[in-house]
Amino acid sequence: MEFDFTPEQIQLRQSVREFAEQEIRPHVLQWDEEEIFPLDAIKHAGRLGFLGAIFPEDLGGAGLGYIEYSIIVEELSRVDPSVGLIVAAHNSLCTNHIFVAGNDEQKRKYIPKLATGEWIGSWSLTESESGSDAGGMRTKAVRDGACWVINGSKVFTTNAGYADVCVAMAVTDRAASHHGVSAFILEKGVPGFTYGKKENKLGMRASATGEVVFSDCRVPESQLLGKPGEGFVDSLRILDGGRISIAALSVGTAQGAYEAALKYSKQRKQFGRPISEFQSIQNKLADMATEIDAARLLTYRAGWMKDHGQRVTKESSMAKLFASEIAVRATNEAVQIHGGNGFIKDYPVEKFYRDVKLCTIGEGTSEIQRLVIARQLLKSE
Repeated sequence: MEFDFTPEQIQLRQSVREFAEQEIRPHVLQWDEEEIFPLDAIKHAGRLGFLGAIFPEDLGGAGLGYIEYSIIVEELSRVDPSVGLIVAAHNSLCTNHIFVAGNDEQKRKYIPKLATGEWIGSWSLTESESGSDAGGMRTKAVRDGACWVINGSKVFTTNAGYADVCVAMAVTDRAASHHGVSAFILEKGVPGFTYGKKENKLGMRASATGEVVFSDCRVPESQLLGKPGEGFVDSLRILDGGRISIAALSVGTAQGAYEAALKYSKQRKQFGRPISEFQSIQNKLADMATEIDAARLLTYRAGWMKDHGQRVTKESSMAKLFASEIAVRATNEAVQIHGGNGFIKDYPVEKFYRDVKLCTIGEGTSEIQRLVIARQLLKSE
């Protein structure tokens, strides 16, 4: 078992960190306050290979693995979790669904543009009455000759409004339950496919989250992604990898909050000495650092297994569950260490505190992760 990063991985981390510090950090407060989707920065990230991290070079990707991908998401999220979320949803969900389930023609058509950042991708599964319960999905697609006609709507779609491509799930056979949901590739501008309400969120405000609407949206058979009726099944496979990226996002967010708290504790003085000299503050810092390290190890274990072709349903859920929950604790403690200053926007921990809660909700809540883990444990007995 090897715990050292390769020289290439160390260099990658340094490159991503430099990009985040130079291209993202100066704008974090403005992007958050004004809900600005950082399109120029995302396009730049695409040119650097961050939007095609896990895809082969012959399709325009960077040809990296999930360890490297986790490094990218972690380092971006250490500065601005919103950017980490944009990159994660683009890579793990939209583009990866096409890569995993698409035919050769679909891969050649879409992945090069997505992997290089020429196009932005989104992925739509959740509905107002259908989140963890796919059986409650109401968006439907009906075959009409050589086409499919889609009607319905989706909510909480990351990158909505800015995405050039959307992978969306729709019911094609109600009687078949989970095996009656199919996936479709929609391009921006297709008649009947529009973006609806943009959500005004607690955190992750630079990441656009919104509604996707289908009104008699007619698409040819070529836009069916994967086998008919297997869209939800494929989605579960996609989420196995996606949860690794959310774990990495959580680790990066927690790391950013921890570093801010550590720095502040050395500068802030009370009773004539830095608060870092008080045992209560040291205990908080020690717990934060330990839990973040444990979450990082769980995340990279899942990434290593994914890179070696192993099934990671349990491990990715464990990583996502633990990393997201310790990230909430770490950011809470970071605010506490800052005291009253942690409650104002002049200090970065205020934003980390707001951003991090999504990590326990998106791509399956903590409750769903525990359910997934328990099922895998019981299945193995």
